[in-house]
Amino acid sequence: MLGEVAAVFAGSLALAMGGLAFFQRDMIYHPGKERVDPAEAGVPEMVQARITTHDGFINTAWYAPPRDRYQPTLVYFHGNAGTVANRAHKARLFMDAGFGVLLVGYRGYGGNAGSPSEEGLYADARGALGWLISRGVPQGQIVLYGESLGTGVAVQMATELPNLVGVVLEAPYTRLPDLAPAYVLPGFAELAMLDRFDNRAKIGQIRAPMLIVHGEQDGVVPVSMGRELKERARMGVEAHFIAAAGHNDLYSHGAGQMVVDFVRKQLEP
Repeated sequence: MLGEVAAVFAGSLALAMGGLAFFQRDMIYHPGKERVDPAEAGVPEMVQARITTHDGFINTAWYAPPRDRYQPTLVYFHGNAGTVANRAHKARLFMDAGFGVLLVGYRGYGGNAGSPSEEGLYADARGALGWLISRGVPQGQIVLYGESLGTGVAVQMATELPNLVGVVLEAPYTRLPDLAPAYVLPGFAELAMLDRFDNRAKIGQIRAPMLIVHGEQDGVVPVSMGRELKERARMGVEAHFIAAAGHNDLYSHGAGQMVVDFVRKQLEP
């Protein structure tokens, strides 16, 4: 009897693990498929840039240059859902502050070909940064901004690029397996997850000034993860843990102005 129970359990475990391995990227990434014009999203100053990655994908990003050559350009890596168009209101805030903005398009999102993955998003990010630098924006005038899932992209890029103005992490997580649902057995996600985005291991390598903003009421990425990353980062990290904010409403609680103030502070002599 015990042997039968063990066999059933083992079979169920194998089936569940196989299902998790097969469908996990559908669970992680929720791309919007529609391609929207910047003017429709309220940012007519932005142009659509076609950026080719080293592995042959062509992604559409949105770009607006800074007001003058002394202002930085903010490179924005968005979260797991929607498209760059859903971040237009944030781009508007930064453009009004005089900053340049590059909203990075991912494979599989916004009408772009392909399917997202951790290595794929890194390739998309490298392509976007290469495109920006090739147009005369030096690394020393770049701010990397990661939102939720995109914090993993921003952290990886920050380990690869020296001399950044700064790094902004909005609702960052420690590692993707740490966000596995409660019904997943302990260690299950650790074994089965293909994409990890290990911010915990990498954040101590970042030398640029850093800002973390996280909502105390975040029901998607626990604020404890943002606090842990602050402790693991190098000294001098600025962090705002906003008492009334959740995961998607940080800008309704002043996070946007916190970002603008942080960037301006890095530009002070």
